[in-house]
Amino acid sequence: MSGTRIPGTQGTRSGKATAESRQATRRPPGRRSARFVVLGAMAMLLGLLGVVMVLSSSSVNDLRTYGDAWYHLKRQIIWFAMGLFALAMMMRIDYRRLRVLSQPVIIVAVGLLVMVLIPGVGISANGSARWIAVGPITFQPSEVAKLGVLFYCADLLSRPGRPSDQLRLTLRPVLMVTATIGVLLMLEPDLGTVVIVLAIVSSLLFFSGTRLDVLAGLGVLGIGGIAGLSLSAPYRRQRLLGMLDPWNDPLNTGWQTIQAGVAVSSGGISGIGLGASRAKWGFLPYAHTDFIFAIVAEEWGLVGAAIVILAFLVIGLVGLSTALKAPDAFGQLLAAGVTCWILVQAFVNIGAVLGVVPITGLPLPFVSFGGSALVVTMAAYGILLNIARQAS
Repeated sequence: MSGTRIPGTQGTRSGKATAESRQATRRPPGRRSARFVVLGAMAMLLGLLGVVMVLSSSSVNDLRTYGDAWYHLKRQIIWFAMGLFALAMMMRIDYRRLRVLSQPVIIVAVGLLVMVLIPGVGISANGSARWIAVGPITFQPSEVAKLGVLFYCADLLSRPGRPSDQLRLTLRPVLMVTATIGVLLMLEPDLGTVVIVLAIVSSLLFFSGTRLDVLAGLGVLGIGGIAGLSLSAPYRRQRLLGMLDPWNDPLNTGWQTIQAGVAVSSGGISGIGLGASRAKWGFLPYAHTDFIFAIVAEEWGLVGAAIVILAFLVIGLVGLSTALKAPDAFGQLLAAGVTCWILVQAFVNIGAVLGVVPITGLPLPFVSFGGSALVVTMAAYGILLNIARQAS
């Protein structure tokens, strides 16, 4: 009896073991949780750093202008809390359900971009009409446009039976939507957001398998278009020339670049200390928004600046890893688009502070003071975390 086998027992056990091993191979929990934890940790690190640096960079001007050194900090905490709520919601909703939002969101985005151009509806500041007010809250439709382009193109390019380089079914709708959004953004004008939209679409086309010759042709057209737009308006030409030679006009177009350089160089290796920035005393305009990285470098030095850059690099590497291991094509494209969005915007902002790219007015994701920009970016990041949690 000891050598007798009950028929089917070993087969059942081995079959069960094989099924369990296949399931474990499909969804390794350790790797999945590590990717999710790393992305979450980077977001919280940058978000908390942003709260601290908004206080440090804005307190002096707030006390002078509003009589309240905590003016922008209180608003940043509210926006950050709203962003965390949006992030948590996007994490809980299965990203596959977002397909149904692809067309409604892009339609809403186009409608809002049209509304912002209507006198009396759109709010203008510094020569641009980029905001709409709803009661006491103002928001930028361009942030909704980024999300709309991401949803629409990811949905279209991941549909079965639609080759990514097929002109009539796929490329033409993608290019038409991108061109429409780009034209409306340039009417504000907002070249910085156009660059981010093009970066999102380019990453989606690449990850969807578009042929390299098609991508190369589109890339030449895109770069040529951005170069042409950069030179098409006098103030954009002045910004470009101010980046190339800020000392040619140090009191006007070169002022921000020069003052940002002074702040960064003053920080040295370890910084001059939290709250001790001199640039924020009126020397560096928009210290709490577009140029907050200069204050980070001044107060925290090369060490603090390197930590911020390293955090974005980690987000980029882990985000692209998430895209490559996403459960389906739609998740892959969403993850790639969000990662490219955050990474390109971060390094355009940092490049402007360091004087290697023209000033665009783009905030530093998670760190700069911002309302709709912070909330929408955190919502998009919640989608990336959602995919990371399900990725193999």
